[in-house]
Amino acid sequence: MTGTARIRVLVVEDSATMRAHLRQVLASDPEIELVGEAENGKQGIELCQQLHPDIITLDMMMPLMSGLAVTEYIMAHSPSPILIVSASTERGELFRTYDALAAGAVDVLEKPTGLEPDGEWERRFLSTVKLVSRIKVITHLRLRVGARGRNSDVVSPEGLPPTPGATKVVAIGASTGGPAAIVEILQALPVHYRIPIIIVLHIGEPFAAAFADWLDGQSQHRVSYARDGEPVTGLQGRVVMAPPDKHLVVRDNMLRLTGDRERHSCRPSVDVLFESVARAFGASAAGCLLTGMGRDGAVGLRDIRNAGGITLAQDEATSVVYGMPREAALLGAAQRILPLGEIGPALAALAGQPPGRKLV
Repeated sequence: MTGTARIRVLVVEDSATMRAHLRQVLASDPEIELVGEAENGKQGIELCQQLHPDIITLDMMMPLMSGLAVTEYIMAHSPSPILIVSASTERGELFRTYDALAAGAVDVLEKPTGLEPDGEWERRFLSTVKLVSRIKVITHLRLRVGARGRNSDVVSPEGLPPTPGATKVVAIGASTGGPAAIVEILQALPVHYRIPIIIVLHIGEPFAAAFADWLDGQSQHRVSYARDGEPVTGLQGRVVMAPPDKHLVVRDNMLRLTGDRERHSCRPSVDVLFESVARAFGASAAGCLLTGMGRDGAVGLRDIRNAGGITLAQDEATSVVYGMPREAALLGAAQRILPLGEIGPALAALAGQPPGRKLV
């Protein structure tokens, strides 16, 4: 590839067999250069500091230091885009994967099972490596929140703050970088937050299986996956999420789960949720679009705004990927574009409540 720098990859994986497979797959793409291999977490950190790779592929279960410990150290001391490549789908191991995503890992990909069509996993792996390598990460996300300036980019002043109590539901959408962003927002809300919160997060199976349970332990708010037919009036003070591979909509004042076709290659889709919330609640709805790759949620956020609801989007400086919120900004869908650290307090204001204290 004359004149074009190749993507420099560091593989951190304790299985010699898996390392050999990743080595072979990476070598098949002329745009990629494998610059180092580590067989444990400690060696992975050392090679990261020596080689400064464009991306690290990281196993979660390793000797000496776990993938979580490696992620936390790298994001605090030598920030690099991290793609978790893991076969860990047991509940406790899934929780550690979510911890790593909250600590700054960009994305997660399941290891090949051997049941995929020939070449499918390899193509997906290479595509994900290229996408993740382009993401500009900075110091550990947990340290980063609130470190930005306090001046928000106010696109339009109308509608905020509203009359307290006017908002009946808050809908939130997120993708890449979403786990950490959602945790920050929930921790910034008051303990007895009165407005129901409905969330769509893009996270691939099988890693989505226990995310709501993990999120339930990250703040003082009750979090669960939505149940089909559950009345919205019973959600006060709760957080509900779209379960894996199901669209979540509000219809006839009830939550409904559907297997309708994907939107923007996503199921669940943020747009599908936002559009239904706009129809069901109109000016009593609030929508918030967070960090993420792609455009899902932008049109739905505009629908909420056009219906008279409150609309927020995360700003570029605090987004891991300024894709979805950027599309919303371009459409004029967001009334306010805010740093992540200001979104929780803004949502608290919708209920006429002061922000909560973050958990240490």
